[in-house]
Formats: sequence, C-alpha cells, structure tokens
Amino acid sequence: MADAKVIPFDDDRSRGGAAQRPPRRRGGAGSRRPGAQPAAVGEVQPLPGVESAREDAPVPRGEESSPQSAEESSPQPSGDGVGELERRVASGLAFLRRRLTGDYEVDDFGYDEELTSQVLMSLLRPVYEKYFRVEVKGIENIPSKGGALIVANHSGTLPLDGLMMQVAVHDHHPADRHLRLLAADLVFVLPVVNELARKLGHTLACAEDAERLLGQGELVGVMPEGFKGIGKPFGERYKLQRFGRGGFVSTALRQGVPIVPCSIVGAEEIYPMIGNAKTLARLLGFPYFPLTPTFPWLGPLGAIPLPTKWTIQFGEAIPTDGYPPEAAEDPMLMFNLTDQVREQIQHTLYKLLVQRRSVFF
Repeated sequence: MADAKVIPFDDDRSRGGAAQRPPRRRGGAGSRRPGAQPAAVGEVQPLPGVESAREDAPVPRGEESSPQSAEESSPQPSGDGVGELERRVASGLAFLRRRLTGDYEVDDFGYDEELTSQVLMSLLRPVYEKYFRVEVKGIENIPSKGGALIVANHSGTLPLDGLMMQVAVHDHHPADRHLRLLAADLVFVLPVVNELARKLGHTLACAEDAERLLGQGELVGVMPEGFKGIGKPFGERYKLQRFGRGGFVSTALRQGVPIVPCSIVGAEEIYPMIGNAKTLARLLGFPYFPLTPTFPWLGPLGAIPLPTKWTIQFGEAIPTDGYPPEAAEDPMLMFNLTDQVREQIQHTLYKLLVQRRSVFF
C-alpha cells in the first residue's frame, strides 16, 4: 500500500465528476493544489468580469480571445430611421434648390407636376383623409392610359369637391394618374387662387383647352352644373341641375375618349346654404353670396366647413370611340348621351344616400 499513488484517482474524479456536478470556482491561480494536472483542452475557464449565458458550455479555443467576435455577435442599432431622415432632408434641399434656380418644368397650361405632388397634394391630403374621411369606390373604372373625361356633380358652396376628387385620383389610381380640372372664369381672375389653380393643372372650361388635353392623353374632369350646382339652396341638395347644352359630350366624341360618370356624396352639407344675398353678390361680382347657419354671423370661423363624411364613386365608363366623326355635330346624339350621363350620376347619388348611415359618420 505504500507504493499506491493517488494521482490517477484524482484524475478520474476530476474527469468523471465534472459531468455530475458543476466545477467550483476558485479565487485564482494561487488556489490550485500543488501537483494538480492542467485542465483539459475542451474545458474553458471562466473569465473574470465577463458574464455568459451558458457558463458551462464548451467554447472553441481562441474564440474568447477574439475582440471582434463580441462586437459582431452583439445586435447593432438600426440606422433605417436616421437614413430615412437624411434622405428626406436631402430631397427637401434639392427641391428648394430647383425652385430657387428655376430648374423645374411647367407645361403650356402652367401645370407644375413637382410642386403639385410634393407640396400642394401634401397640403390637401390631411383634409381629404382626416377631415372629410373620403371613401373612394370604382377607381378601377378610370382608364390606366389615354385620354378620358370624368363628369361629376357639383355642390358645396365652395368648390372643395373638385379638389377632393383630384386627390382621390392622384392617391388611389394604380397608374398614378393626375386629374386636370376644367374651372370657371372666376377662378382665374382671383389673386392667389389663379396661380394655385394653374399649378394644380386646372385650365379654363372651354372646348379648345379640353380637346387639347384629351388629345395629349390627359385625364380631364368637368362639372357641368357649374354655379347652378355649387350655389343651389340646401333644400335642393343632391338634385342635379341642368347639364348645359352637352358641350362636354361633343368634346369627348371629337376625341373618341370614354366618359366616366362620378358621384360625390358629402359635399352638399359642408356649407348648408339657407340664403343668398344677391345684392351683395352683384356688388362683389360673385354669382352668389351664400348665407349659412355660421357665415357670415361667426366671421372667419363661419368659413370653416362642417366635417362631413364623403364618398366618391366612379361609375362605369361610357365609350365614344364607336361613333363616326360627324357624330359630334349631331344634337340628338349629344342630348341622349348627356341625359345618360346625368341619369347615371343621379341614380348613383340616390343609391349612396340610402347606404349612408349618417352625414358625419
């Protein structure tokens, strides 16, 4: 027994016991017993001051000494938000530079596509989405390319319905089309309003301008009721006025473009017109001077429209390319097509009114 050695027994215990119970931590190298064998290659001694999720799991040799591995394995903060902010700032500065240097384009009618898309639509969009909460239906009935004439009802005392229809086409059409509205003479004699209307792509409501735009493949919008529709009393709401002499039908026939009826519900109630100060309107040169429950009694606050819930529905297109060129001069055909468009818009208005739960919701 004097020749027996205890070293093999200690080695066996250190190898077998490691699988049964966790090793006890020592304070340092000075706590190792004299004569003890060095640890096996697969065992990893815990580093002081470093916490590990799995302390007892074996780690390949040399990995703990690599300073790059800890940085690569740790999650890095995402820079997407900062990058997006930088892109927006750069885009805004580039836009300002182009405006200041005059490095932008407008067409023959004064339409500024860049200003409309980046600024004017951004100003109208909160009113469209948050205030009037416009719901759009039948946007697929508008052609993806080529000229087309959109004919809509007109109401609301102020022509906000045309602007909301323009935002609806700009934001919802899958082909990113832009609507060019035909406006009355009064729009182009008012200061500031004239410039903004031109920048938005509006032009004078005349056959020459309409035919030229349609011939260029543009999407043109017209509201044939004119001032008769926008200035009608509240008691006649959603009752279409006369559509003129059918000039828009003649224009569509000459260019062979489809006619898309459009019905707008919600605009009639934004300014309930209960009276018309005709004498004051003549003095100011306006077609009418509205009297509403809030205007002019509340001053500037009375000019704020009521937050009604809107629905804009585009109906099925009526083709005109099947008619001969001389059809544009046929008064009977123009009357029939005008009446067809008017009846389709009126029928859709009644249908939407029945489906509507409330004026405001």
